[in-house]
Amino acid sequence: MKTYTMKVITILSLSVILLFSGCQTKTKTDSTNVESSAEKWSLKMADAVMRDNDSLVYYLNPKKVKWEYDFAFLGQAIDRLGNIDPKYSKYMSDYIDYFVQEDGSVKTYKKSIYNIDRINPGKNVITLYKRTGEEKYKKVIDQLVQQMKEHPKTNSGGFWHKKVYPYQMWLDGIYMASPFLAQYAKEFNEPEWFDVVTFQIKLIYNKTKDEETGLMYHAWDESKEQSWSNPETGQSPHFWSRAMGWYTMAIVDVLDYLPENHADRDTLIQILNNTCEALLKVRDKETGLWYQVLDQGNREGNYLEGSGSSMFAYVFAKGANKGYLDSKYRTYAEETFDGIINHLITEYPDGRIEMKDICGGCGLGGNPYRDGSFEYYITEKKVINDTKGVAPFILTALELDR
Repeated sequence: MKTYTMKVITILSLSVILLFSGCQTKTKTDSTNVESSAEKWSLKMADAVMRDNDSLVYYLNPKKVKWEYDFAFLGQAIDRLGNIDPKYSKYMSDYIDYFVQEDGSVKTYKKSIYNIDRINPGKNVITLYKRTGEEKYKKVIDQLVQQMKEHPKTNSGGFWHKKVYPYQMWLDGIYMASPFLAQYAKEFNEPEWFDVVTFQIKLIYNKTKDEETGLMYHAWDESKEQSWSNPETGQSPHFWSRAMGWYTMAIVDVLDYLPENHADRDTLIQILNNTCEALLKVRDKETGLWYQVLDQGNREGNYLEGSGSSMFAYVFAKGANKGYLDSKYRTYAEETFDGIINHLITEYPDGRIEMKDICGGCGLGGNPYRDGSFEYYITEKKVINDTKGVAPFILTALELDR
């Protein structure tokens, strides 16, 4: 009887120890900010977005209804969750189908203005054409390709950002057209576009790169006529976070389609490595995030910006996952993702999620004139849950399985 009692006591003691150990493990997990919930951040953000905005057509602004790059970008990100629930894919397709008519025309789209931003939704159209085979989508794809066949170029062969911005290339524009054209080249067996895409990526790298830092200026004016442009180089004055985000995202997405034996593939991967190395040097060590003006983190008024930080996290994660970047970049992506959650994300008891400190938009020139000064970049409006921050956040979460 005594032996039996001792065995019971021993078993109970071990149970208490194991129970205590489990509590300790949970506390440690919580403290490292690993999600305790079974729900992924990708789903949490997508659900929050869709609950607050039942349509991308009127996202955050019921008066602004446009065939636009950033709404399509968010639709593309949420569509990636369609294998979990068809509602996510429908959210994207409802946006495209609002504009695409049965005859293949697109409401609000005008080829004649030659705005390279209007090409980005074409990726969503290719997705829908592959899923449905509907001819109206193919007609839209052909229109967008035709725009790029006719799109005005600098004397050196670079696509203008817009017809109203002559002889100017912006980093943003590389993302707007290059991944679409690379996908088109692969899906429709038009390999000549691969050379166009890699040429554009290489050209703007050479025209906007700062030799000292390795960072890239927001834009380049070949004519050197704009007051924002350097009279010797044509470069704009500052390194804008999201501009480099667009550019580096373009590279990792183009590589999805560029043939393994393409002559420029290794060059693009080297450019990616160079730019990511330069970005690491200006990354905020405490938070893992990046400032709106990349190299001036200590300057008054500058702030840790959500869209650029999310884009770089996506690039680091995807680049590492695909083998374009060293595996250490996945660790950096995890750190940045944690930084975004800790410093830019607010969760409410009702399930809402808000992402703050996302720059609404920055450009150059125009009317009123945008001079590209430090003051200009830091004073542009910040928008909560702006598409350009939410979309790369979701894409990063998917790359990191979070």
